[in-house]
Amino acid sequence: MTEVLLEITDADLDAIEIGAAILGTGGGGNPYIGKLRCREELKKGHRIPVIPLDQLADDALIVSLGGIGAPVVGVEKIEEGRECLRALRAIEKELGVTVDALISAEIGGANSMEPMLTAAQAGLPVVDGDGMGRAFPEMQMCTWSIYGHREVPSALADEKGNIVVIRDTPDDLWLERIARHVVVAMGAAAGLAIQPMRGDFVRSAAIPGTITRVRNLGRAVLDAHANNADPVQTVIEQECGRLLMTAKIVDLERHLKGGFAVGHLALEGFGRFSGNVGRIDLQNEFLVFHLNGQVQVCTPDLIVVLDSDSGLAITTEMLRYGQRVAVVGLPSHALMRTPEALEVVGPAAFGYPEIPFTPIEVD
Repeated sequence: MTEVLLEITDADLDAIEIGAAILGTGGGGNPYIGKLRCREELKKGHRIPVIPLDQLADDALIVSLGGIGAPVVGVEKIEEGRECLRALRAIEKELGVTVDALISAEIGGANSMEPMLTAAQAGLPVVDGDGMGRAFPEMQMCTWSIYGHREVPSALADEKGNIVVIRDTPDDLWLERIARHVVVAMGAAAGLAIQPMRGDFVRSAAIPGTITRVRNLGRAVLDAHANNADPVQTVIEQECGRLLMTAKIVDLERHLKGGFAVGHLALEGFGRFSGNVGRIDLQNEFLVFHLNGQVQVCTPDLIVVLDSDSGLAITTEMLRYGQRVAVVGLPSHALMRTPEALEVVGPAAFGYPEIPFTPIEVD
């Protein structure tokens, strides 16, 4: 269909794991397990070719897919491994089409790996881009839906062999609601594939270059480790971000609700932030960061929690009392900051109508 930009190698997987966890803003599932599963496919001799976004043919059929559910479940109930492949085949069967390529719904967390895993299994390429530039908890919070693509029919598949096809809904918010009920019945984790998109639409609506972005980010962190550089500062410089706080987690509330991990963490500053208190609200991902009671960063900009020493991301399910962390803010892509996008991914969409979105100011 087009030239191959790169082929994912075993070393690339290590870097992508690190970069995707950082852009996952706490969610998207734990990429470590996804890395191991992709590695097994490479060992079998399968390939994971990545193709450039800007070279997609207008009439190419691209399917966005990934895992759906609560991130904490991903480390408690290991997937069988072919859930997304079964969901993809269900969509092809439902519509009588053959898909040309796959793309990630969200580059954050394990969902960066799901299209690569499925591509290896199906013999398809992956497109260098995604629908969020980070991770978000709901299906309609994606550029595909925001900019006019209807995601139905969609298919969900679990590790037990169940496949559910949702053929039509009034809008993608209803699709999210129905799919969420289905995934709860499936054990709060499943693979999901949506109606194929044309290549010309994907070129205009996707966040570009995000596979190479997370790979390069992960490489930068690994280089910082090898050269005794500050990995937190490396992330800030690589992603044009800002250090929001260095702190210890002094309280953590996290529980499953409606297929999501929801709650908050309380922070007590150290270093130059000594004497300050912070709070992060979460719904799978980190949504709002408060410093001394004042909102500093909110969705759709990225709030990233890193281990203060290693610079590695701490995902929602791995948060623990007493961890010493660096909270970093990163700017979201312009496609996530438009008025139509903010209706779907801005603070009000998560129940914070009192918080206006103010783009992060970077150092």
